[in-house]
Amino acid sequence: MSEDRTQQLPDDGVRQILARLDSMNARFDSMDARLTTLEDKVDRRLQETRPIWEQVLSRLTDVETRLTSVETRLTSVETRLSSVETKLGGVESEVYGLSRKFRVYYDDMMKYQDKQEDLEERVSRLEAEPAR
Repeated sequence: MSEDRTQQLPDDGVRQILARLDSMNARFDSMDARLTTLEDKVDRRLQETRPIWEQVLSRLTDVETRLTSVETRLTSVETRLSSVETKLGGVESEVYGLSRKFRVYYDDMMKYQDKQEDLEERVSRLEAEPAR
């Protein structure tokens, strides 16, 4: 059992195995060369596109900074708008109060005008009557 079984192989079989191994090694070497070529090509492409990506990232950072600035300004505008809306509510209330006062004043003026016309009619009638 401790015998080496490779010793029992015929010489022709060993040669065939070795020939196949050489063929497989040549194929592996060819695949390794192709893989190395592909890796080199990918590295060149990455080096070509890296500056583009760096520019894109820089621009994105600039856009993000500007967007943050716009958001800050928008928040400020919203705060100011809220203050204006509060003040406008007060003005609307005052205008409504003035409107009511003007309506009352107008109604009073109409009443006085009616009384004035009545008085003028009475005076005209009195003037038109002969003196007694």
